[in-house]
Amino acid sequence: MCGIAGWIDWHRNISDNLDILEEMQESLSHRGPDDSGDWYSNRAGFAHRRLIVIDPEGGKQPMLAQQGRKTYVLVYNGELYNTEDLRQILLNKGYNFNGHSDTEVLLQSYLEWGERCVDYFNGIFAFAIWDVCEEKLFMARDRIGVKPLFYAQLKNGLVFASEIKALLKHPEIEPCINAEGLAEVLILGPGRTPGNGIFKGVMELKPGFSLTYQKNSLKLTKYWELVSKEHTDTLAETVEKVRYLFTDSVKRQLISDVPICTLLSGGLDSSAISAVASRELKKNGYRGLATYSVDYEGNERFFKANDFQPETDNYWAAKVADNINSKHHNVVLDNHLLSEKLREGVYARDLPGMADIDVSLYLLAKEIKKDFVVAVSGECADEIFGGYPWFYREEALGAGIFPWSRRYRERIALLSREVKERISPEEYLFERYQEALAEVPVLAGEDEKNARMREMFYLNLTRWMPVLLDRKDRMSMYTGLEIRVPFCDHRLVEYLWNIPWEMKSYGGQRKGLLRESLKGILPESVRNRPKNPYPRTFNPLYYQETKALLIDILNNKNKPLHSVIDIEAVLNLTEKKGDFDIPWFGQLMRLPQLFAYLLQLNIWLEDYHVRIS
Repeated sequence: MCGIAGWIDWHRNISDNLDILEEMQESLSHRGPDDSGDWYSNRAGFAHRRLIVIDPEGGKQPMLAQQGRKTYVLVYNGELYNTEDLRQILLNKGYNFNGHSDTEVLLQSYLEWGERCVDYFNGIFAFAIWDVCEEKLFMARDRIGVKPLFYAQLKNGLVFASEIKALLKHPEIEPCINAEGLAEVLILGPGRTPGNGIFKGVMELKPGFSLTYQKNSLKLTKYWELVSKEHTDTLAETVEKVRYLFTDSVKRQLISDVPICTLLSGGLDSSAISAVASRELKKNGYRGLATYSVDYEGNERFFKANDFQPETDNYWAAKVADNINSKHHNVVLDNHLLSEKLREGVYARDLPGMADIDVSLYLLAKEIKKDFVVAVSGECADEIFGGYPWFYREEALGAGIFPWSRRYRERIALLSREVKERISPEEYLFERYQEALAEVPVLAGEDEKNARMREMFYLNLTRWMPVLLDRKDRMSMYTGLEIRVPFCDHRLVEYLWNIPWEMKSYGGQRKGLLRESLKGILPESVRNRPKNPYPRTFNPLYYQETKALLIDILNNKNKPLHSVIDIEAVLNLTEKKGDFDIPWFGQLMRLPQLFAYLLQLNIWLEDYHVRIS
């Protein structure tokens, strides 16, 4: 994995302004701590930071290729999981290769198929190719949106980068947000509207889209979309195909020239990945898969079961590790660090995020990075198989709003009167919901129940899953760790999309179809274990620290947080006795999580010098 950035300018000579390109590159150094490279001409400049996973010498970037008199320049962030399949096709067509990197395969694929090359890729990617002769830029992002890619049009050009922070290094991009950007941050939170880059003029290339840019034109092309059609496979055939697609995805994502490990909570998804990975690696002589889980100091004393988190993971992670004979590491985090590193969580995302849920993943990734460069994780199974509570609760199915936003009034009550008047929060939220529903690929003649479930799956795939993918990419790459997500294989997503709800919920269980496909892979107790979310701290120390830090900000009228929240309403929360849950961006946050989010919001406004226009 890597960090990429580029700048096209039709008036300024880029070779005379390399300091700007260098600053953009340096801001992405965390994504690529192993190497760096650049290429520039008068019109275009590309910068790259590299995390070496495959072919240290043959995969250097920016990578150039010649075809006749034409020169092409590539910068690329990602992994192709069908590299060898494509290499063989291209060899048969007469292409030659200097190394064994997927970077070279991607570039040669563009030479062969042009902009249609994306149709051939199985992987996670964000890349840009500059046609020197035609002075044309082509960019593309993977189908599911695992890898990020932001861009902004300038007065006389365009800039792009893996992260917003790199764009902000360009003098023409200012940290300014308008009413829409403010609504995105305060109402939708981490779950941004696809394509919205929050800052004025900044866009994110949507998943499954490509972009072609020349002097007088910018064209966006949707090269991939879900297609609704009747599912004709029997239950037995469906179970077998799901099993094949899942195991094949894991196998493909184990390819690496550096050591690889897995994240293991003891839940269904991570356990399945770890079990398949352990089996496959042993076939290749790999001794002892390493697995990692996370916990918090004091949780064994202070944990309290609830509907959202019924139990802790430690017993189950250890049980699975013993079953697959992995070298398991349970990383226990210092609660003080959770509040101390909230700033790093903001810097990693370039936005306020999921507070300690983000920071804990950052700290876990930092620990894993001491011994590994690549990890594999179980994100997104809940979105494609239907694992969340809102897939099963009638009040969520009939709410007429994003299921994770049903109690939005309690959040809106914490905003300042001026902000509420400016952004019309309820209206904005409902407009974004209707906008999402209008995108759903409808299946003619589908019964009402399955039609509604299709809508729910689309909302989760396109509006909630990106929250977790953003989190995974930013927090891990901030430490220089690559995390792969096999459940995001587009073949699996496409197949699951048309399977009727009665099959997905086979046996009356959440993710019943996945559970059925994992028979013989996992112990029965693990295969039937109820869903447990990513763990959070229950230690009162974290509550006390976040509360004290927030009160300091609330008592300082010069802090930017005062301009966006109702200070009295939040102060009232800090004065309540005990801890309790409050709805906030897709989950029930306990008070310390809410306090931490508000701390991150203030950090973002202050440290990024955000100007609200």
